[in-house]
Amino acid sequence: MGTLGAALLAASHAEARIALPLLAALCLLGLYDLSQRRHAILRNYPVIGHLRYILESIRPEMRQYFFENDQDEEPFSRDERTLIYQRAKNIEDARPFGTRKPVYDAGYQWLTHSVLPKTIAGSDFRVTIGGPDCKRPYAASIYNISAMSYGALSDNAILALNRGAKAGGFAHDTGEGGISAFHLQGGDLIFEIGSGYFGCRDAAGHFDPEAFREAAAHPQVRMIEVKLSQGAKPGLGGVLPAAKITPEIARARAVPMGVDCISPRAHSAFSTPLELMEFLATLRRLSDGKPVGFKLCIGHRREFMCLVKAMLATGITPDFIVIDGKEGGTGAAPLEFANHMGMPLIEGLTFVHNTLRGAGLRDRIRLGASGKLVSAFDIAKAMALGADWANSARGFMFALGCIQSQSCHTNRCPVGVATQDRMRARALVVPDKAERVANFHRNTLHALAEITGAAGLDHPGEFRPHHLMLREKDRNVIVGNQVYPELPVGFLLEGRDEGAGYLARWRRADPASFRPTDDGV
Repeated sequence: MGTLGAALLAASHAEARIALPLLAALCLLGLYDLSQRRHAILRNYPVIGHLRYILESIRPEMRQYFFENDQDEEPFSRDERTLIYQRAKNIEDARPFGTRKPVYDAGYQWLTHSVLPKTIAGSDFRVTIGGPDCKRPYAASIYNISAMSYGALSDNAILALNRGAKAGGFAHDTGEGGISAFHLQGGDLIFEIGSGYFGCRDAAGHFDPEAFREAAAHPQVRMIEVKLSQGAKPGLGGVLPAAKITPEIARARAVPMGVDCISPRAHSAFSTPLELMEFLATLRRLSDGKPVGFKLCIGHRREFMCLVKAMLATGITPDFIVIDGKEGGTGAAPLEFANHMGMPLIEGLTFVHNTLRGAGLRDRIRLGASGKLVSAFDIAKAMALGADWANSARGFMFALGCIQSQSCHTNRCPVGVATQDRMRARALVVPDKAERVANFHRNTLHALAEITGAAGLDHPGEFRPHHLMLREKDRNVIVGNQVYPELPVGFLLEGRDEGAGYLARWRRADPASFRPTDDGV
């Protein structure tokens, strides 16, 4: 008993050494909670009130892993993410026991198939980008990595994306953050130029022709893209705080250390449609004839028609236009912008496609589409409605291992994709993730080949609106070309009214100015 009593006494002393400091800490926390003035809950419920904030902080994870339906899009459903993970890991992506989709509910969509399906031997589908004035056209894959800047993504993420693009033979858009050393891994690059002209700017932040010439001359740079706006936050600039700027970011963007990196709302190199066309011609000349185009999220439709009229007036046409849907976006944006600014991809794409047809320019200009295009069906639908190729940002982020924690803007990405924290970024093992990026691309295009053949077609570019069926209401099915018709070539030039306000906007559009001639948009 003496030995047992001594042991119990020692244990009680050990517990006291732990409990007393803990109790003292809780008492101090309670006193602080009672005296602080920011949180009413903590003033009324000291100490225990912190449980509310702990539960709130893990709510997204709890919902995603335990309560979310597989079809819920927040913003990507569990089914979509699982499909990408399976294809990236090169494992079986088939599903037994039929569809889980509510096929008789409004909003359900499908593609029509043929009784004479075809077998397509390969799935390395290509589209040649480069109009009459382009000396160095590019045979691009029809599925590429959309714009994500170094700085928004970690060095390991950029390394893996570019090595994956090299292995798979597809393109990697640099985003507006310039070309970093991590981009130069051999994968084809689309050099994006934003309003900050990062990577091709002078000390005052204006476009520097010689800096651009040097960057564009790199053999990995295959196309040049001017960003007018982006889906997540059209019409909004951005700031990369000085505290987040590393020496590598400063070199890629050609900005100084210790100063906030500002991306203005609008470009300084041009302010009218005619000036933009001249700017594109300058970029084409400085890049020695590489394909040049622009990206935008459609806003005022008349303004896009101003651009088309400027093309006709100058004879200068972009080699390509990328339409970014408002549902796109890897970066953080104010809620009002994310939810209520900009046109969704389908409406933007069909409007641009038909406007170019109406002006007789569609055969000179290739169209890219971006905005939640992660499956073969997504790509086929976009191509049916006017796209020549598709881009994806978040799809390739998932291939890298993104778990949709939605913490991209906090610098605390748990898997090392969207962070500049070296310890977090080291979790992303570049060789493994590069292979997954290439796998995701290859397997997605293989699936696209399968559904293209099932439709009796030879190439995904042959999909048209009539191949798409939509359930508008319960029991009410409509064909895609009833909702998204392809309007006649030249109808705007001929002054024919094909509905939907095209001709009225066309008549108000001015190639010399983006400003409206009346109150219409």
